[in-house]
Amino acid sequence: MQILLASSSIYRKTLLDRLGLDYLCDIPNIDETPLPNETPHALASRLSFEKARALSGRHPQSLIIGSDQVAVLDGEILGKPGSAERAEKQLQQASGKCIEFLTGLCLYQSQDDSYQLDVIPYQVFFRRLTAKQVRRYVALEQPLDCAGSFKWEKIGIALFKKMQGDDVTALEGLPLIRLVDMLSQAGVSIL
Repeated sequence: MQILLASSSIYRKTLLDRLGLDYLCDIPNIDETPLPNETPHALASRLSFEKARALSGRHPQSLIIGSDQVAVLDGEILGKPGSAERAEKQLQQASGKCIEFLTGLCLYQSQDDSYQLDVIPYQVFFRRLTAKQVRRYVALEQPLDCAGSFKWEKIGIALFKKMQGDDVTALEGLPLIRLVDMLSQAGVSIL
């Protein structure tokens, strides 16, 4: 059975490459707008499912991996900043606080419309940051396409006083520990 990653994210592709699987990528075309009164947890779950299911018609004999991440600060969803100014603002708001990342993961079997679905949380606790530190960080890493406005894999680690969760790859956007479990249940062994 063909494995398919339902994503255009270079970050998710890089993560999935770690497992050494043969897979294809395809881009799902779904509306990612939150529904009225939808919780961040429900949003991450729904979007990961919809991304995987959206490709089932084009890939009828596939295991389709869908994932989506929602970053939450003080109960509000943080989007990708898109600009240095917005990245600086997000990081200043996060200073001394915790951002929770909720990463939805769906493994959809298109041949019979069955699926496994989960949301994996991960928390990042920020140091107190000065405006100068924030500006310097944004200038160095340009994290404009990252929810939360950082890349922990590089110098972004200096922003944190603590990280907490079961799977750090959930923070990067594709929880590999849970994905290995799902693939195993679907009959795909990584080892």
